[in-house]
Amino acid sequence: MNEQGKRRMIHILLLLTAGFCLIAVRLAWMQAGWGAGSGKGVRQTDIPAVARQSVSQRSQSFIVDPGRGQFRDRHGRPLTGVPVNGLVAFPDYGMPRGSEESLRTVAETLGTTRERLESWLRQLKEPEAWRTPQSGRVAALSDRQAAAVRRSGLLGVSVLPVRVRYPGDRPSLHALGFLSQDPSRLTALYAGKLESREWKNTEPLGGSGLEKSLDRFLHGVGATVVSQITDAGRRPLAGLGLRTNAPSNPHFPLQVTTTLDLEIQRAAEDALSAAGVKEGAAVVLDARNADVLAMVSRPLIDPYLIGTPGTDERNHAITAFPPGSVFKAVTLAAALESGTADMDSEFHCNGTYGRYGLKCWRHEGHGKLTLEEAFAESCNVAFAELAETMDPAWIQITGERLGLGRRVGWHADAFVDGGPLRLLEEEEAGTIFPSKQAAQDGGVRTGTGIGQRDVRVTPLQAANLVVTLLHGGRVSAPRLVSEIRYADGGAMAKLAPQSSPSKYGAIRPETAAAVLKAMRAVVTEGTARAALAESGWPLAGKSGTAELAGKAKARNDHWFVGYGPATGAPRYAVAVLIENQPSGLRNRAAAVFGDIMERLRRSDLPAGPPAGRPNAARTGAR
Repeated sequence: MNEQGKRRMIHILLLLTAGFCLIAVRLAWMQAGWGAGSGKGVRQTDIPAVARQSVSQRSQSFIVDPGRGQFRDRHGRPLTGVPVNGLVAFPDYGMPRGSEESLRTVAETLGTTRERLESWLRQLKEPEAWRTPQSGRVAALSDRQAAAVRRSGLLGVSVLPVRVRYPGDRPSLHALGFLSQDPSRLTALYAGKLESREWKNTEPLGGSGLEKSLDRFLHGVGATVVSQITDAGRRPLAGLGLRTNAPSNPHFPLQVTTTLDLEIQRAAEDALSAAGVKEGAAVVLDARNADVLAMVSRPLIDPYLIGTPGTDERNHAITAFPPGSVFKAVTLAAALESGTADMDSEFHCNGTYGRYGLKCWRHEGHGKLTLEEAFAESCNVAFAELAETMDPAWIQITGERLGLGRRVGWHADAFVDGGPLRLLEEEEAGTIFPSKQAAQDGGVRTGTGIGQRDVRVTPLQAANLVVTLLHGGRVSAPRLVSEIRYADGGAMAKLAPQSSPSKYGAIRPETAAAVLKAMRAVVTEGTARAALAESGWPLAGKSGTAELAGKAKARNDHWFVGYGPATGAPRYAVAVLIENQPSGLRNRAAAVFGDIMERLRRSDLPAGPPAGRPNAARTGAR
C-alpha cells in the first residue's frame, strides 16, 4: 500500500474511533438518566428505549433495619429492635409468582387464604413485608414457616431478618413512646438534614417518651437495605439474587440502657391486669436512688396504630391527677414542720367538719384520736382542721420540698451535645394551690389538706415522695436512662443519679421519719390493714380516694403509695392509681400495691413453694 493509501486508512480509523467515542458518551449519558426524559413533564414513552432499560434495571430495596438507636433494660435485654424472620415480597411486574399449589401452601403457612395472599402480592407497588392484621407489625415467622416459604419458590418472595421496633410478645411501653411522621415538626427540628437531602420528609420522629426526648441521638447514620436487581423485563437477574447494603460506621446505631427491669415491669403489668384495671398507672422506683424500674400506663399504647379506640398514647404515670388522701402525707409533714401540731396532738371527729360541706369518709366519725391515728385512719376532719389552721404557705412550701408541684424527672441543662435534655418531656408538674389568693380561702385550704380541690399529683411524683421520705427529705430525680453507648460498646454518655432539690430546701429528717412511721401504722392498724396485713413483706404506705367533679361526678380515683420491705433496707417504692371507679366502691389500689409487692418478693426467693398468698383478692382500703 502506498503512502496515500495509508493516510486514507488512518483517516477512516480515526473517524470510526471518534464515532465509537460519541456513541459511548451518548450511552453513558442515557444510562445515568441525564438525557431525554430527565426533565419534569416528560412521559415515559418519550424516553428512548436504552434510557428506559437503564431505569428499569435499577434495584428495588426493602429496609430491614432503619438504623435507629435501640433501647435495652437495665440487664441488657432488648426493649426495641428485636430481629424476626419476615416474609418480604417484591413487586412482580406482571410476571407469574408461581404455581397455585405454592401460593396455597404459603397462604396456609401464614394462616390466611390464597385469595388474600394473591391479592396482596398483586397490588404491591414496592417491596413490603407481610404484617399481622391486628397490630400492623411485621409478622414473625417460625423456623417451620420460614422454611415453607423458602421451599415455595415464589417469584420475588423471600424470608429476611427484619428488625421489628416494638416486639409483639409483650405490651408496648409508654416510657419508650412511639414513632411518627410529622414533616412540619421535622422541618422545624432538622431543617439542615432536609436541605442537604440527607433525610427525606418521611424520616420518622419520636412522638413521645424516650423516642421523643432522645430523638436527636437515635437517628443513626443510615439504614440496612436488601435489594433485588432486575433486568429490563423486571425479572430478577440470575446469579445476583438479593444484595444487602449496610452503613460501615461501627459506632451506630446507639444503644440506650434504661433503668427499666423487664421482670419488674411484667410484675406491675400482671398485677394491674389481674385486678382488671383499664385506666390508671403503676410506678415502681428503686428505693435507693429513685431509678424507674417499671412504669405502667393504662389504657395500653399501640405504637403502630396511634388513636385506635381502646388505646391511649398519653402516659398516665406522668399525668397529674387529684391524689385524695395520699396528699395527707404532705399536710402531716407541713404540720410538723410548722409546729402546728405533733404526732400526739388530739382531734375529735364526729363525721362532719361543720363547714364547706366537708365530711369524713366514716359517716359516724372516728371520735377522739391522735394525729398519728388520724393519719392511719385517714380522718378528713382532723386534716381539714390542720389545713385551715396552718398558714397555707407551709402546705405549698412543704409540697415543693417533697417534690410536688414541679417536674422532678432527670434532666440536664447541657447534655453531651451542648443542648438541654429532659428524659420525661411529657411529665406534668401538677399543682398544690392554684394561686396565693386562692390559698387564703378556708374552703380551698381544707380541700387541699385532704388532697381535693386543685391538688394534682402524678404517680411518678407520688412514688418519688416515698423515696424522698426514705432519704430523710432529700428529693431524687427519677432516672429512666443510665447510659448511652455506641454500637461497638464505647461509652457516649453516662447519666448519673441526681437530686432535685427545692428552692425552699428540704424537710427535717425527723419529719420524714415521723411520716414513715405513720405510713407503717396505716398498714398495721389503719385503712390498709385488711388488704396488706398478711403480706409476705412488712409494708407501709398511704391510701387515697379522690372524688372527681364535673362530667366524672360520682366517680373516684383510687390511690395507694408505699414501700417495702418496711423493716431493714427498703427496696421498692410504688405508686398505684386506678382511675374512674364507681363512687362508694372500696379503695382497690391497696390490694394491687400488695400484689405488686408480693410478685417482687417472690421473684427474690429461691425456687420452691412461695410463702403467703396473693393479695389481689383481699378487701380494699380507704
